[in-house]
Amino acid sequence: MTKLLFVCHGNICRSPMAEFVMKDLVKKAGLEAQFYIESAATSTEEIGNPVYPPARRKLAEHGIGCAGKTARQLTRRDYQRFDLLIGMDGANLRNMARICGGDPDGKLRLMLDFAGRPGQSVADPWYTGDFEATWRDVLAGCQGLLEQLT
Repeated sequence: MTKLLFVCHGNICRSPMAEFVMKDLVKKAGLEAQFYIESAATSTEEIGNPVYPPARRKLAEHGIGCAGKTARQLTRRDYQRFDLLIGMDGANLRNMARICGGDPDGKLRLMLDFAGRPGQSVADPWYTGDFEATWRDVLAGCQGLLEQLT
């Protein structure tokens, strides 16, 4: 089983979108038994909060639910629990490495690396309000990741 953890700053927009998009893609491919997928935050700011309403609405537009998801923080233990920890931008990646105590096994990656856009950031709708751009980035990253893993 491949265990994936998507990570962003607050775990209320980008990383939960990636979590539920990836779960949807895996389900549609009939591969649910082969994957375990979660998301987390690098910060403590949103711990316990649900997915941000505009992010929930964007997922719902595509028939994807995220009921029950609440923000949690990445822990050092997550590094051992997951095969890949996928950050949405460079700041996430730096904070992930700090929290995890480095990346000795090369598990920390950027989302858009899987979409053929190495080093680029997933659009952050918290600042832009553009959830459509985030949706496109997340979908491209998840599709590329699934392709690489199967």
